[in-house]
Amino acid sequence: MTARYALADCDAAAALLRRGGVLAYPTEAVYGLGCDPHDQAAFERLFALKQRPPTQGVLLIAADFAQVEHYVDLAKVPAEVLAQVKASWPGPNTWIFPRTAAVPAWVAGAHAGIALRVTAHAPAAALCRAYGGALVSTSANPHGSPAARSAAMVLDYFGEALDGVLDAPLGGQERPTVIRDALSGAIIRA
Repeated sequence: MTARYALADCDAAAALLRRGGVLAYPTEAVYGLGCDPHDQAAFERLFALKQRPPTQGVLLIAADFAQVEHYVDLAKVPAEVLAQVKASWPGPNTWIFPRTAAVPAWVAGAHAGIALRVTAHAPAAALCRAYGGALVSTSANPHGSPAARSAAMVLDYFGEALDGVLDAPLGGQERPTVIRDALSGAIIRA
């Protein structure tokens, strides 16, 4: 049975993630699917749920920069670029950075960098704080289907195959966050 959590239950939802669970949770615009980025078995279950090719990679979402800093190869990021990115966080901005060896290969997929977001969305940030680190964040939908915008839609898509859902409000954005390359500023996803 899929566990349902209210926002007040973030600690229990985080415990499910630490046990290798796959959890749907609200983000700025859509529900995301998440797991511990370092748990390959959980990650593979998440990708099987999505029916997504493993070469695509995912982004990581966090409550603050300290939760993602060790994933960024800071030696390759000019100070002014890092300052610009940090000025946009917390917020609905996803940036691709050169990555360190701390990023599991399955998270990056076929990409050389790692996409990161420090969210200002209170429920997602609360989940990351309760978990104690960054989480995988990819839209909660089977590959090629519209992203879920409610807990009910998540359950329609995945049913009992999903371990849990954090039922809390979305952040009010109409579209998923823009993804930019931190070094070049190029927009990867508008």
